[in-house]
Amino acid sequence: MPRTPSPDQRRQAAESPQRYWSGALGHAGQRSAQILLVLLLAGVTIYGLRQITLVVIPVLLALILAAAISPFVNWLRRKGWPSALATGVSFLLLLAAFGGLITGIVFAIRSEWSSLVDQAVEGFNELYRLLQDSPIPLDSSTIENARDAAIDFATSSTAGSGALAGIGAATNFVTGFVLMAVVLFYFLKDGDKIWAFFLRWFHGEKLEKARLSGARAMEVLGGYVRGTAIVAAVDSICIGAALFILQVPLALPLSVIVFVGSFIPLVGATAAGILAALIALVANGPIVALIVVIVIIAVNQLEGNFLQPVVMGRTLSIHALVILLALTAGTILAGIIGAILSVPIAAVSWAVIKVWTGEDDGDPDEVAEIPEPEDSESATTDAASGPAGKASS
Repeated sequence: MPRTPSPDQRRQAAESPQRYWSGALGHAGQRSAQILLVLLLAGVTIYGLRQITLVVIPVLLALILAAAISPFVNWLRRKGWPSALATGVSFLLLLAAFGGLITGIVFAIRSEWSSLVDQAVEGFNELYRLLQDSPIPLDSSTIENARDAAIDFATSSTAGSGALAGIGAATNFVTGFVLMAVVLFYFLKDGDKIWAFFLRWFHGEKLEKARLSGARAMEVLGGYVRGTAIVAAVDSICIGAALFILQVPLALPLSVIVFVGSFIPLVGATAAGILAALIALVANGPIVALIVVIVIIAVNQLEGNFLQPVVMGRTLSIHALVILLALTAGTILAGIIGAILSVPIAAVSWAVIKVWTGEDDGDPDEVAEIPEPEDSESATTDAASGPAGKASS
């Protein structure tokens, strides 16, 4: 027969601290404590990364560019090119294209920046006058405060340096660019060895998931960069051609701004289009401005209904609300560069989460075709033999 607890034992059990963690409220408290610890760790990590943004941002940019150009490097190797030559040629071509693009953007915007600001202010004032004459009731003070805030931002040194330098001060920009170039070269040259180093901590099934996660990350990053560049080019060419045909002033810098803005999903191209419409309103009147708006809406519809699904495919298979939240967080943490990097980081994170939760197991043929990282003899052995091979060693 079970032994009946004595009164002292019952009193000790009632006074035991464990009783506070039993039941629904106790389990909820444990989960809350775990969530708080995870949030604390995430906060400390983000704070630490913000202190070394001069290192973090170039490394992330180098990783994204390496993912975008790695198919070209692999294609050259399959054509019989030596690995070092394929890497060097690809690196120089990408560096020349990237440097030329940045230089062209800087010179195209820098020479016309003051005119852009003046025309945008006049366009806003003209739009405000048109709305005042309309039967729609307006809060004049709110609109004027918004206009003054936008003008102060556009004419401030912060906005100028952000638009022209991209990272901050000129010294930090040069330092970050050189660091990004060096890291990019080593990612292209020794990417397999670097990845093999991180795979040494995984064995068996976890190793297979880690390999699939790496393949998915490179697929998402490369597809995102290539797809976004194509979409940005189409937006810039279509809107820029319309501006040239309609003889809107500053058509070239506006086209460049549309191209750059397209790298910020949801809001970038739209904001650039609003700027173009305001300038058209001042220089060419409301009819031309209305045509510009119609062109921008048509291009956005083309992008959303055709270009994004066809070009991007499943690369950016995350909800628009997640994209918006990622954009907001990235902008708060790292400004314009954070807004550009936040969406691909969110897409990669979601792809990796799907792999580790089992939602994305990968096709067996696809998993078998994932190349083994070079110099990863121990990782390959563990993947082939699993726990048994590890025990025999």
